[in-house]
Amino acid sequence: MSSLGPYTYLTLSMEPGSAPRLHISFHTADLHIRAGVLSNPRPYLEIASREANVSISTTGAGPVTDADLTTAREIFNAAARYLADCERLHINQSATDKVATDTAA
Repeated sequence: MSSLGPYTYLTLSMEPGSAPRLHISFHTADLHIRAGVLSNPRPYLEIASREANVSISTTGAGPVTDADLTTAREIFNAAARYLADCERLHINQSATDKVATDTAA
């Protein structure tokens, strides 16, 4: 299986009568992820690479709503699943690499 080096892929779709649609895919471990609370106070989550930056904050940049809490929980749960999948696949890949090395020796 071949793979590309690290990259960020961005597309912008604009169709008549529709809102523009932006899609960003990060295919790199060279990400900077941070979260905090701005002075107004408003929480934010930021994911950035050299090529792109995604910021998530509250509805209308205002006070935290029930919908914002739901979104934050969905982000948290998705990140936990991503971590679990990465850990599982990394362990499987390491085991496969070890078997291949042992077989070749």
